[in-house]
Amino acid sequence: MARASHTKSTRTPHRPTRAPANPGWRAKVRMYRQGLRDCFLVSLPRAGSRPYSIMIDCGVILGTPADGRRPQMKEVVDNIVATTQGEIDLLVVTHEHWDHVSGFVQAKESFRPLKVHALWLAWTEDPEHELARKLRRERDAALSALRLGLSQLQLAGAKGAVEIAGVLEFLGAAKGTSTSDALAHARSLVRKPRYCLPAEAPTELPDVGARIYVLGPPPCEKRLRKIRPSMREKETYGLGLEALPLFMAGIGAALEGGDAGRPFDRKFEIPKSTAARLPFFRDHYCNDDRRRIEGDWLMGIPDIALQLDSLTNNTSLVLAIELADGDVLLFAADAQVGNWLSWQDLAWPVGGRTVTGPDLLNRTILYKVGHHGSHNATLRHYGLELMKRLRVAMLPVDEEMAKRKGWTQMPLPELVTALEQRASGGVLRVDRPSPVKKEQVIEDRLFFEVVF
Repeated sequence: MARASHTKSTRTPHRPTRAPANPGWRAKVRMYRQGLRDCFLVSLPRAGSRPYSIMIDCGVILGTPADGRRPQMKEVVDNIVATTQGEIDLLVVTHEHWDHVSGFVQAKESFRPLKVHALWLAWTEDPEHELARKLRRERDAALSALRLGLSQLQLAGAKGAVEIAGVLEFLGAAKGTSTSDALAHARSLVRKPRYCLPAEAPTELPDVGARIYVLGPPPCEKRLRKIRPSMREKETYGLGLEALPLFMAGIGAALEGGDAGRPFDRKFEIPKSTAARLPFFRDHYCNDDRRRIEGDWLMGIPDIALQLDSLTNNTSLVLAIELADGDVLLFAADAQVGNWLSWQDLAWPVGGRTVTGPDLLNRTILYKVGHHGSHNATLRHYGLELMKRLRVAMLPVDEEMAKRKGWTQMPLPELVTALEQRASGGVLRVDRPSPVKKEQVIEDRLFFEVVF
């Protein structure tokens, strides 16, 4: 797939070259309705050929019932195969969470007849990238700590066990098959994936008249660890929360089975065997593992779980698809605060002028709402309020399923209200009938499709 040249001229400041003759539509965006998950199919008209097909993610949250109301992943992939005539020009896997990748193992047989020409992953999946390797080591260590902590908290009947189990579900670690297995199968569909960086030139699609810009994730550790809105800046809708400490704190002791460092001088220590014979220590400490200092790391396990979940979300591959007339389709995956903020600094020289991150947001007509409408996945001033031309917001959320998982603010009501006010055509949710009247929408049990 050829990339756009920095010096290549265009007929207008924003219009890509070689746009196809007018087929009566500019883009079709299909959002599948299998529950709390992400799976999208974008079709773009192409001169003298079948439409250019972009598939973005393929998954559903663990525990989604096969009750007939929600299509299963095999049914979704079978529909994609039929719609695309068995060819996907570009497959995009945004990040390694079960609700974005489970379909690659759940519908493995359905992928067999599908020919995939290109696979894009974020640079965070690149085994040769130094920061990506560091993040992977931390992630693996955190997972080991979570598994260990979950077993001990479950034995103690602690409430934090529920939160940890939920994070392990996102990573597919609760059922034997992991997100790594799913991602490995996606990789097997092509000879070699592309690992995308925001600094790269936008990709011009041959004979399509469209460009794709990579907005995130930022190759900056500080930005990646910015996962929550702050109280002072109020970057998002709803309550701001200062970022928690780095999620790796305390994990070393957990994995080693103890802390090599000594918090107190030896003269203040009471040997464990001696303490067991003293009534006070025997009654208050020896029979409760959570009150001994070598087990204090368990107190931070729920925070480790939440931060691992959010950090994985913040490594989301974010794409802006620029149509021939300059309108933009924005797919933000589950990008969180630091990812969004990094787009403000992006700029690309294209066709004799500079295209910036805020410029692409300003021209966005379709927004795939981040992380099922959660509180820290859509920025206010540096996000939604910049989308002056927004026509449709697609919200892949199943509120009933979210509540079963304990997420009572998914989607965040304040954000839904803001989306309804901003999107002139309305908000499409997978769990509700279409309210959209101003746009051409195909409504089916299996999907919603917007035609521009």
